[in-house]
Order: sequence, then C-alpha cells, then structure tokens
Amino acid sequence: MSLGPLMIDLEGYTINDAERKLLQHPLVGGVILFSRNYESIEQINYLATEIHALRKPKLLIAVDHEGGRIQRFKKDFFHLPACAKLGEIYEQNNRQAIGLAEQMGWLLAAELRAVGIDFSFAPVLDLGRNISTVIGDRALHSNPEVVSELAHAIMLGMRKAGMIAVGKHFPGHGSIATDSHIAVPVDERRFVDMQFEDLVPFERMIKYGLAAIMPAHVIYPQIDSQPAGFSSRWLQSILRKKYEFQGVIISDDICMAGAVIIGDPVTRATRALQAGCDMILICNDRDVAIQVIDNLGKYNSPASQMRLMRLHGKPALNWHNLHVNQKWQQIQKNLTSYLA
Repeated sequence: MSLGPLMIDLEGYTINDAERKLLQHPLVGGVILFSRNYESIEQINYLATEIHALRKPKLLIAVDHEGGRIQRFKKDFFHLPACAKLGEIYEQNNRQAIGLAEQMGWLLAAELRAVGIDFSFAPVLDLGRNISTVIGDRALHSNPEVVSELAHAIMLGMRKAGMIAVGKHFPGHGSIATDSHIAVPVDERRFVDMQFEDLVPFERMIKYGLAAIMPAHVIYPQIDSQPAGFSSRWLQSILRKKYEFQGVIISDDICMAGAVIIGDPVTRATRALQAGCDMILICNDRDVAIQVIDNLGKYNSPASQMRLMRLHGKPALNWHNLHVNQKWQQIQKNLTSYLA
C-alpha cells in the first residue's frame, strides 16, 4: 500500500475503532497530532508506535511544534521560545543567534523524534512586520535575509536530529493582517514586490535543500485569483518551475476559512491536488475528512509518492537516552540561558 494524499487528525490519546479504519484507507497517508492527543511521554510514544504499525509504508506523523505559542506538546518537553527571540539576539550578535537557532532546531527535532514523530511543520518563513497577528512572534525577523539565515540554521539542526523541515506559509503570510483561519486574506502586492521581500526566504531555503513547503490560504490577486494553496500558477509555474522546488507541497488545513471559498470539501481537496499539492491537511472536522475519503475517488501520483517517502524521520535516540545525552543537556542549558 502506498501513502495516500490525505493527512487527518485523531480525537484523543488513543486510536478508536473508527479512526483505525480511516487510517487504513488508501487515500490516507499521514496523521497530524494536536495538544488533545498528548498526555505523557509514554502515551505519545505508544500512540506513534501504534500509528506506524498500522501500515507499510508507515503513515507519516506530524505536529505543529515551532516554539512559543505554537507548541502542541508541553509537559516534559523543553518549552521552546518564540522564534522572534532569535531575531532579537541576531540584532546584537548574529553569530550567536545562528548558533542558537541550530541548537533550537536540533532540540525541537530530537525530542519529537524520541517519541516517534516524523516531522514538525517548522520553521515559519513569513516576515515579522507587526502586521499579521496570526504570525506575530512566530516570525524570525522582518528582514528576509535574516529570516533566511536563521531558518537555514534551524533546518540544519533539525536535519542533524533526523528530521526534515517544512517552510511555511508560501509565498508569505506576514504582510497581510487578516487571519486565514477565520477569514480570506487578500494581499494586493505585485509579484515583483514580493520577489525581493517575502519570497526571499523561500528561494534561499529551497537552494539549501528544504524538503517541504506549506502554501498559504491567501489570495494575491495581482498573480492569481485563487489562494496560493489552490493555485497552479503559484505551485507549478512559480514554486516548481521558477524556483525549481523538488520537495513536498503540503496544503494548510482545508477546513480553514481561507480555503472554504473554493467550494465543498471534496472540491477543495481536488483543487489543491490539481494545483500541485502532494498532501492535503484536514483538521478538526471528522465529517469533512470522511466526506473527502468517501468521495475523492482514485488517486495515483508516483511523483508525489516518491516525495512523501522522504519525510519519514531518521533513526533517533529514545526519550531516556536523549535525556542522558550530553548534547541535549548542554543545548537545553544554552537555550534556557539565552532565549528564556
């Protein structure tokens, strides 16, 4: 069985019988976990092991674990700072900030890999311009070159811990105030303006080997009338052809308000796949997930399948061995001293 194009969620700490059936459907390729799915280290490790045992190849397991206000697992995990803190340190000492960014990426990934999570949707590549409240201190900096440097360091740290990085939200959500979770953001800028601002971190990170990208549910009418995640111009003409991105494109949640304007759930999923997404996120609405699974129809994309297989996490230390590891202990001290 191959990995399907849908990533769905779970209701609680364990897999119930209905979810087990859904996860074995050929259209499903992954699971996204939330705070409601985490109770303890032992529980999350068991849940990840159970999910991975359901299928071959193993389903992908992901989580939003950036730091600051976006960290789904907190108890017993290191409390990662908001990424904007790295940008603040960069203003005083750029070399120190880059070093801390790599350490933060390593720690983030090492802890998640220790409990069986394949990858986190991180880092944020949006610019921190004090315009978008939903981005806010999730952004590394307002300067695209600084964002690129710090994000590259985070990605290198994650890679050393056995995890790929996912850059978001292409082509940039930081310059528009509207939150795509609750409304439809519209960014009126021209492509040439974005090319030398918001798009710079994505272009740099692609050249550095970024494995996956999440597009924004934002409309840029000067480029296309469709939100970026449903736009073949953004995903195919610009991301794939112009920037030569060869990695995975994972949609943002198609249950968000920024996606609903596309149509019913099946239409949303279909349009995202047609535009160029390899995987579709469906979160916090089981009825929508079932509707898409039941009505999407047959799907086969060998190219997407090859790309998705690269997202599995690499072998890593288990939780006990990680916490007696000198590198983990030293990095935790460093991050506590400089980023608290």
